[in-house]
Order: sequence, then C-alpha cells, then structure tokens
Amino acid sequence: MSIDSPPSRAPDRSTAHVIADDAEALAVATELAGEFAAGAAKRDAQRRLPRQELDRLSASGLLGVTVPREHGGADVRARTVAEVFRLLAAADPNIAQIPQSHIVYVNVLRRQGSPAQQEFFFGEVLAGRRFGNAQSEAGTKHVQDYRTRLIREGDGFVLRGVKHYSTGALFADWIPVLARQEDETLHVAYVPRDAPGLTVVDDWAGMGQRTTASGTVRLEDVRVPAGHVVPHHLTFTGPQLHGALAQLLHTAIDVGIAAGALTEAVEFVRTKARPWFESGRETAAEDPLVIQRVGELTIKVRAAEALLAAAGEAVDAARDHLTAESAGTASIAVATAKAYADPVAVELGSAVFELGGTRSSLEGLNLNRHWRNARTHTLHDPARWKVQHIGRYVLNGQLPPRHGLL
Repeated sequence: MSIDSPPSRAPDRSTAHVIADDAEALAVATELAGEFAAGAAKRDAQRRLPRQELDRLSASGLLGVTVPREHGGADVRARTVAEVFRLLAAADPNIAQIPQSHIVYVNVLRRQGSPAQQEFFFGEVLAGRRFGNAQSEAGTKHVQDYRTRLIREGDGFVLRGVKHYSTGALFADWIPVLARQEDETLHVAYVPRDAPGLTVVDDWAGMGQRTTASGTVRLEDVRVPAGHVVPHHLTFTGPQLHGALAQLLHTAIDVGIAAGALTEAVEFVRTKARPWFESGRETAAEDPLVIQRVGELTIKVRAAEALLAAAGEAVDAARDHLTAESAGTASIAVATAKAYADPVAVELGSAVFELGGTRSSLEGLNLNRHWRNARTHTLHDPARWKVQHIGRYVLNGQLPPRHGLL
C-alpha cells in the first residue's frame, strides 16, 4: 500500500487544540504542569498509569508544536520545546518522558519523510495522535546493535523482533519501530498500535520512572506498507540535529527532576522539618546551615536551567543555518548541559532527605521518588562519554560523531 492511498487511522480521539506559537506553548505547559503535579506522588506510589493525563496532554496541542508551519503546526523553537519538557518534568517526570520519543519521531519525518508521509502523519499529530517508541533492544552487543528485521514482502514489508524500554508504546496510536533491512540499513516503520502481530507488554519494573510503562514490544510478522517506512540511515549522511534534539529533551527531563526535588525540599523545610538544636533557631528555615545548603543547591539548579536554555539556543541556531560546524556546536552545547544536569538531578533527589531529616524518609511521603526517578532516567546515554566528546572538541576541534545519541 502506498502512503498516497491513506491507510486506516489509529483509534479515534477528539481533535486536539492547535497551538499557535511559542508563547502559547509555554502557557499551556505551565497550566498542565500545575495539574499534573498534584497527583504525581500518588501515581508513583500506586503505579497508576497516567492515561487521563496523557489524553489531556494530547488534547492540549502540546504534542503538535514541532509540526512545521507549512503543515499547520506552530513549529516552535527547540529552546521552547526544552522548556515545555522541563516544566512537565518538574511536575511529573514520567509524563514528561513518555512523549520524548514522540517529538523525536516527528523530527524523523521532518528530516526524511516524503511529502505524502509528512502530510499524513503530521495531520495525525495535529489531531492528537501519539507516537510511541520501539527502539532499544536488550541482550545485544551494544545499544546500536539492532536485531529487529524489516523484511521486504510483496509491495510492503514484514517486521520481526523484540523491543525493550519502549517508553510511550503502551499509550501510543502509532509505534515507530527501528529496524534493519536485509542490507543492514536502518529504517523507521510507523505501525498502528493495534496492528496484527504487534503486542505491547506492560512489564516495566524499574525502581524509578515507574509509570512510564517502558516495557516490551513484540513484533511477530507485522505487515507494514512501504509508505509507512522512512530511511532513517540517511539522516546521518550529513549534518543533522537528530541526536542533539533527542538529548536536549532528556536533559530537560533531568533538569525538571532537579527543580521539582528542590521545590519539594524547600516546602518540607518550611512546613515540617525541625531545626537542629545547636542552631538555636526556632524553625528549620532559620537554621544557618540549612540556609547555606539550600543556597548551594539553588545555584546548581539555576546553572542547569541556564545550560539547558543555552543548549536549546544552540540547536535553534544550527537549525537556522545547518552546517557540520553548527550541528557539532549544538551537540556539544547539549552534551555540556546533560553532563552537568545528570549529577545535579541525582544530588537534588538525595538532598531532599538531607534537608528534611529523619521524618522525610517516611514511606508514606514518597519523597524518594525524586532520587529514584533521577537515578533511573540519568542512565540514558552515559555522561562520561559526553565529557569525552566535549574535551576532544575543545582541545582538538574534533566534531562529535553523527550517531544520533549526541
């Protein structure tokens, strides 16, 4: 089947609002973050999957803000997208992580989709349809050792394989599947969530990011029309921002986790914590050593936010004038932000207890979710390799590799 012959759509959902510009995107994200924060601790404690919240997110139009203007979207700046994800992550990093791949695979279509593919799938996105993720695989030699196969059959293809860490797939209308053809070239197949032979298993059992449902996708002779397949390998034959954008969003989630932990720690100190008796103060908020530590942590969070904003601006500048040098500069800016933000998020998740004292460790408060979420999410794409690329770039002018994870 050709994409020019429209396929059956994913399950119906009410048409989403279409956001007009960057300012509206930020205003909507701020409003939704306030709503999502209220139930974040309970959702985590009970592992209640955020289906209603994701439907609210879809209806708001935020998932369509990167659709190009010529296709009816707001085409907001990368810095704006990063701030949207930071705001959502500060409220509930699970909800922020679920659509991370959605934005990435919208970008794949922007880069390599045919005009007909763009027209169809961008229309789906603007209508509120969600893209999931069937990318990573377990038990392979390394993270880019993909065993899933896209086998040509007739005028289309068949998918066979098993995917893990499939964040967003359980909640998706379309699941982009990363697979190799017979010649080992990498492609993305956009598959309806209810396609015969495709099974999504809710078996995610990580200690953090509990409600992302980042489980398993099984692909057993799943038929895919040729018009749903995009040649992803071509993305890396020239200057590209695929990796920089993906990593920018991961960084925004980490920065949001840090900010959310700081907010909750400060509130706990103000309302529940006791001063140390040697301080001679009436409240914990007046304890000079607590004040000192809050100041130190605030500086780190603000620095992470500033580096995130600078990274977003670098991606925007490269998108406006894409060259090997501008793409490399953007990747290094994002790598710098992530290498700094990752340990800050983990530290803030622990500092909640340092500032709150023994009472803050009570299981019923579920304050440990900040550390669990930070420690789990920061395992994406190790910061130590980003530091290597930063050093090579600064010392020797060596541009970072084009492998999509930088």
